[in-house]
Amino acid sequence: MLARKRLASGFTLVEILIVVVILGILAAIVVPQFTNASQTAKASSLLSQLQSIRSQLELYQVQHNAVYPDLTSGWSQMTETTDIDGNTNGSDFGPYLQKAPVNSFTNGKYVASDINGDWKYDVSNGAIQAMLPPAIHAQIDELGIPGGDVVSK
Repeated sequence: MLARKRLASGFTLVEILIVVVILGILAAIVVPQFTNASQTAKASSLLSQLQSIRSQLELYQVQHNAVYPDLTSGWSQMTETTDIDGNTNGSDFGPYLQKAPVNSFTNGKYVASDINGDWKYDVSNGAIQAMLPPAIHAQIDELGIPGGDVVSK
């Protein structure tokens, strides 16, 4: 009888385990970098929104006899047309923003004069700040957010 020589084809279990371990190590290195990139993107979005809101608040104040809008009742004075007294559905001024801004860290639009909102707003001087969860607030230097732009809840 003829002896048949069997040719080995495919991978051994050891080779497959080595590849899986290498892929696991690479994933452990790369995944945290994507997490930081996500937080940095949220911070950039937040800073851009704050800059836009502040410039539009100043424009509103100039056009409405040195009076800032009352955002604690909602964003309607900024997202709808207003008259000189700030009444919505006027035809004189605005809208200043296309839609109510969403805080990228809290995913909310609520404005308050204290730390209970997603945005903290002082109607007397038009100062607006974004509220951050305490865990994120500890990272503001790493994310590149100036301290005056945010408040911790």
